[in-house]
Amino acid sequence: MSTDDGNLIIEAEDYEEFIRRDPKSQKYIKRYMIVNEFINNIARYCLWLVGVSPNELRSMPLVMERVRACREDRLNGAPDRQKLADTPHLLRETLNPERYLAIPKTSSEKRSYIPIDWLDSSVIPGDGLLIVPNAMLYHFGVLTSRVHMAWVRAVAGRLKSDYRYSATLVYNCFVWPSPSEKQRAKIESTAQKILDARNLYPESSFADLYDEASMPVELRKAHRENDEAVCEAYGWPKDISESDIVARLFELYQKLTL
Repeated sequence: MSTDDGNLIIEAEDYEEFIRRDPKSQKYIKRYMIVNEFINNIARYCLWLVGVSPNELRSMPLVMERVRACREDRLNGAPDRQKLADTPHLLRETLNPERYLAIPKTSSEKRSYIPIDWLDSSVIPGDGLLIVPNAMLYHFGVLTSRVHMAWVRAVAGRLKSDYRYSATLVYNCFVWPSPSEKQRAKIESTAQKILDARNLYPESSFADLYDEASMPVELRKAHRENDEAVCEAYGWPKDISESDIVARLFELYQKLTL
């Protein structure tokens, strides 16, 4: 969470002018994504001032204006917000892994799959994006499968009718398969095919790619192959119904929690 009243956020339309007026600030600006930016590939930025020295900070007049405004906002807030006034140049959270999977907390129920992707340290994940640091292709493959999506549809909360993904209820309670080396390698292969299919359409956002009416045939095919590979890792038939998937996942969960 930023907890800054927008003072550390730089909108896309202000980015060029901000840098022009305060050139030193450029090295302290990173992409900033919450759900809307992630799903729709919208540019937005933030001041990322972790490790900045006081003299460097004071040498950037526009940045200092934002930092002072952030401090005032935090001082006038609730007690927990007031504590953050001691570090007005920092967002509330300063976790920024080198590479991580990003999972949007909210996603349309009309999508067969929640769009998930890797981001790196050049992007700051804001409130609304859950992150899985150190994830590998295998983890991506399982999380973007119909097995995991069946679990999401069964246990996730809802915001209106949209999926509301959570770390505690959805991710932490999901029972992963125990694949053989061959099965794990197959999931890694099919997961890579999903990424390759996406890369065929570099100008398309996740909103474009995962709309059921506009989803590219290559991407749909890659997902189906990945679904089959993940089912195989569980020892289930590839044409298993979603209700059976959910029932079997709950059985596995019960065995682990007894």
